[in-house]
Amino acid sequence: MSLTVRVASWNVHKCTGGLDRRHDPARTAAVLAELGADVVLLQEVAQNGRWYGGHGTRQVDVLGDALGMPHRSYFVNVRFGPRRGEYGNAILSRTPIQTSENIDLTLPERKARSVLHAELRLPTEGSHTRTLHVFNLHLGLGERERREQLRRFLAFRTLQGIQQRTPVLVAGDFNDVWGTLGKRVLEPAGFVGPPRPMRTFPAWAPVRALDSLYVRGDVEVVRLERVRTPLTRAASDHLPLVTELHVLPPHGSEDNG
Repeated sequence: MSLTVRVASWNVHKCTGGLDRRHDPARTAAVLAELGADVVLLQEVAQNGRWYGGHGTRQVDVLGDALGMPHRSYFVNVRFGPRRGEYGNAILSRTPIQTSENIDLTLPERKARSVLHAELRLPTEGSHTRTLHVFNLHLGLGERERREQLRRFLAFRTLQGIQQRTPVLVAGDFNDVWGTLGKRVLEPAGFVGPPRPMRTFPAWAPVRALDSLYVRGDVEVVRLERVRTPLTRAASDHLPLVTELHVLPPHGSEDNG
């Protein structure tokens, strides 16, 4: 019997509105609560900095606490200073995170970029579990940069060590201006993406499909939607994506994760 997992991916723009420029973590949390996801992949999650509430303020914890999601992984990519603080990628989960690591994709003389990886163990019947690997990425602004970053990701030892049938999800802010990056790089590597790009940027009048989601292995995308409401149009400069996944049972008596 397959497992149903609801996953959201969203560039939260440091919990700052794209038009009103208002820093409002409660508004961001309200959007996420409406999405009702089991696993949340977030980009541009900030901490420290006077703008975000001062030293020790961590949006990953503010959002995680508001959503009642105790299992979290967070890695800082970009550091500014005392006022603007720092930001990076975060994964929030209702399911325990077995392991987590950050994969550095930064190219010389470019802004720091990475993929945050978490291995989740999904509970099944009895005391058994099923592995789901999630990769939360935020790629660069240049087209050649993005392609090289995805190639490096595909060659990374962690992904190379995952068996082809083990469920894998890759999602996030691809900064994919033309909406073709996944088809050119990820799909030839065995990933399955959306049949058509979903425009997510800018949130108030989206014209670019910067954000996307891909799966590989024993997992199926049942539904994928761009969430466009008055609240999502105001809360960030990106619209969130939410998907319903069916994680298929393992072949044989053991999880192949």
